[in-house]
Amino acid sequence: MQCTGEFLVLVVFSVDTTESNFLSDVIMFVSSSMAQRERSSESARFEVLNAKYSAIVVDNENASIHIDAVIDPLSPSGQKLSSILRVLSRYIQPSMRIILNPLSSLVDLPLKNYYRYVLPSADDFSSTDASISGPKAFFANMPLSKTLTMNLDVPEPWLVEPVIAVHDLDNILLENIGDTRTLQAVFELEALVLTGHCSEKNQEPPRGLQLILGTKSTPHLVDTLVMANLGYWQMKVSPGVWYLQLAPGRSSELYLLKQGGGKSQDQALSKRIIIDDLRGKVVHMEVEKKKGKENEKLLVPDGDDDLLENKKESHNNWNSNFFKWATGLIGSNDKSKKTKSTAVDQGKGGRYGKAINIFSIASGHLYERFLKIMILSVLKNTHRPVKFWFIKNYLSPQFKDVIPLMAEEYGFDFELITYKWPTWLHKQKEKQRIIWAYKILFLDVIFPLSLEKVIFVDADQIVRTDMGELYDMDIKGKPLAYTPFCDNNKDMDGYRFWRQGFWKDHLRGKPYHISALYVVDLKKFRETAAGDNLRVFYESLSKDPNSLSNLDQDLPNYAQHTVPIFSLPQEWLWCESWCGNATKSKAKTIDLCNNPMTKEPKLQGARRIVPEWPDLDLEARTFTAKILGDINPQTPVLSTEQDDGSASKKPVNEDVESRAEL
Repeated sequence: MQCTGEFLVLVVFSVDTTESNFLSDVIMFVSSSMAQRERSSESARFEVLNAKYSAIVVDNENASIHIDAVIDPLSPSGQKLSSILRVLSRYIQPSMRIILNPLSSLVDLPLKNYYRYVLPSADDFSSTDASISGPKAFFANMPLSKTLTMNLDVPEPWLVEPVIAVHDLDNILLENIGDTRTLQAVFELEALVLTGHCSEKNQEPPRGLQLILGTKSTPHLVDTLVMANLGYWQMKVSPGVWYLQLAPGRSSELYLLKQGGGKSQDQALSKRIIIDDLRGKVVHMEVEKKKGKENEKLLVPDGDDDLLENKKESHNNWNSNFFKWATGLIGSNDKSKKTKSTAVDQGKGGRYGKAINIFSIASGHLYERFLKIMILSVLKNTHRPVKFWFIKNYLSPQFKDVIPLMAEEYGFDFELITYKWPTWLHKQKEKQRIIWAYKILFLDVIFPLSLEKVIFVDADQIVRTDMGELYDMDIKGKPLAYTPFCDNNKDMDGYRFWRQGFWKDHLRGKPYHISALYVVDLKKFRETAAGDNLRVFYESLSKDPNSLSNLDQDLPNYAQHTVPIFSLPQEWLWCESWCGNATKSKAKTIDLCNNPMTKEPKLQGARRIVPEWPDLDLEARTFTAKILGDINPQTPVLSTEQDDGSASKKPVNEDVESRAEL
């Protein structure tokens, strides 16, 4: 017998018990846990391992099962396996030998987290009443002065979110949360992810093919498109019976779903999908071109817009007939306001004109605070209806409670969207880098297909102009529009890395753009497969830890020779660090970008740089406190702190936020 990878488990059964259903379940449980391990090129004879000084032996003379495990105790997979072995030891009492086999040399400690394995048990369900405490993990003796983040490691088909959490789960400082120095959070399974792979007869993925999913009575509840990567697609679902079909428009004009039974070429087909357990489902589907359409392309190359319009003149407005995007209708409790992205004559609060769509992302209480200020700054300067799109994955329960009431009070629409990171795409490990990736990697699939344009605005940005001007700007047929970095603050010349070395050679005279504000022409973005191209660049670069240090910014700038960028006028984004004060009066938006020289905390910089920021902050905090029943934010508790050698008084909660940010 050979062992490979980071761990190996050998299970030996007594002959007279192998037919037991219970033991069969155990075999499947262990086998499935081991099935996904990656094989390395090295192997060793298991029988000859010398485990005299490195083995943990648990003897049980009456055990019908014996387990031998070889584990690298400092590997992520070993961390998980040790938890599984504890579960097996508790419930089936096997005899066990655990051999510790770490790497002989390490450059860095590979484990960066504390891990607990949670498995439902009979103890989670009360025998006397209907109460359910639920499976739980308990962490004791955690470091008090370190900033921690709480996350769940769940099965791939699950979308899980926190529903009760008083404290900021992204910035946990136990020494600052009271005398008990404890916190708790409750998570729930919000929805499942339906994934699939689509191919044509030649096994090539029909990239850009648009799919819709719904019920018999409502065929279009959610939609997506097929990626070039493995023909992958995903949709958010709940248990039930669903019907998958091609979206109206060019996809259904050119293609038919291919199924058995000799269906007619002219007969529209749908595929029935049953979601009947929590393991999700992977759907493999094949499509074929309609007769007479074999040589037509699904996506239109740059410059062929007129040709496409002539070929599908009768369908050029199909998006306007789509049903509303219904993420919240499927297995969720979203309180988001569902509105179409088309023209609106009269919006909330007396707003009128075509709706403006603004996309943002925030994680942690500090950036949710900034996000509310950004929302207010947009609304106070924009007369048209506004709809905000927020990535749901990282929002706190408090924000999700407040935002529906804030939308009602201030007259805007919003929607919470989500997308599960595909298993085949190289995944980031740090939460901040995952958030950066969500800003750019899934723009073609995270929004409903009916949405044709969106503006991304950083959570810590303050808007000073009517965003309708930017929304209506002609970006010359480019899928993306960014603002180039300012160059008039000469003190920062030493930090302008794009002017030298690799970046100077790669850009070949093109500007390096900042990612705090950008426009996405989603129609052009999808037609040119910009999302697929960006993911290809990402996959090739991201495995090098020295690449994409500013992921959301480096990736589009690196790819701009393939995914072209329209450069916005400089006044659309002003940042003190790079622009200096000479051009501040012309700024249409102000970004609180980090200063690599001073490393000034954002809260401190916001008050100093943006005159209107304190009033906007007070308004947002007052409204939030009213909703959550908190103490009046106008009279925060003060504490004396030493800052740069001088005594100053700051609100305690703001000190915590600033410290967590750093």
